Amino acid sequence: MQNRRNFLQQTAIAAGTMLVPSSMLAALTGQDAVTKLTILHTNDVHSRLEPFPMDGGRNQGLGGVAARAELINKIRAEEEHVLLLDAGDIFQGTPFFNIYKGEPEMKAMAAMRYDASIMGNHDFDAGLENFATQLQHASFPILMCNYGFIDTPMEHKYAPYKIFKKGKLKIGVTGVGIEMKGLVPDALAANTQYLDPIVNVNRVAEKLKKDRGCDLVICLSHLGYKYKEDENRVCDLILARETENIDLIIGGHTHTFLDAPVVVKNKAGSDVLINQVGWAGIILGRLDFEFSRFRNKNLSNSHTVTVGKKASE
Repeated sequence: MQNRRNFLQQTAIAAGTMLVPSSMLAALTGQDAVTKLTILHTNDVHSRLEPFPMDGGRNQGLGGVAARAELINKIRAEEEHVLLLDAGDIFQGTPFFNIYKGEPEMKAMAAMRYDASIMGNHDFDAGLENFATQLQHASFPILMCNYGFIDTPMEHKYAPYKIFKKGKLKIGVTGVGIEMKGLVPDALAANTQYLDPIVNVNRVAEKLKKDRGCDLVICLSHLGYKYKEDENRVCDLILARETENIDLIIGGHTHTFLDAPVVVKNKAGSDVLINQVGWAGIILGRLDFEFSRFRNKNLSNSHTVTVGKKASE
């Protein structure tokens, strides 16, 4: 009789769990529901729309927007929540830019459905008015929090940040650019003001994390990873140490190939991840995050995915 009573009780419990929502069931059983976010990123593509030529060079056969688009589409088909970001220097480096001044680059990024980008110093190479004009071909925002564009062609064509919603997640993205003096002629910058990147990114990141409740705050940076010749020059390593609410810095400018994200402690003692994937679009960066109620966020995997194939492969 006792065994029959136990059997009936267990059957009732099992039947009841089938009617309980999975989120409530996870809470009742102590299990933690996980949401995954995949971040794909590039930097310093420099108008490399085609693969490197098969000329025996180190990068022959690598890069090109067709191969990159194929990889991105494959990952999007496999993952539910994907963000595609770029850290600047979209322009300059091949005849495509010399002839068309950035139109095919913007159209290619729009076709690949980039979510956001920033400006690098070479994006000024045909003048700020040209960059602003080419944005008519873009379907993604330019995010800059430390460039002042008042009374310039970019005045109403950028934003200091954007919040992306992926399922229940809120991802805040902002961007910082390098000081233009010595890199961008005044005539091409068109009165663009360079503002302190540390002060401004901290201001925006605090708003995103504390006021807007973002689960992850990303800074797209064209400051450069580090500078051996000038250890005090503002770079991603310094930026990470001096922030409080940035979780991830996706960098550019120094063409640094990082095999895995670098971890830096910020002013609050929390981890900041820094990643950069070289130049010319020969690498697609991939970072997979997992979010849960009890464990918050966790980088579950990072990849450096080679775009295209060498002749020997």
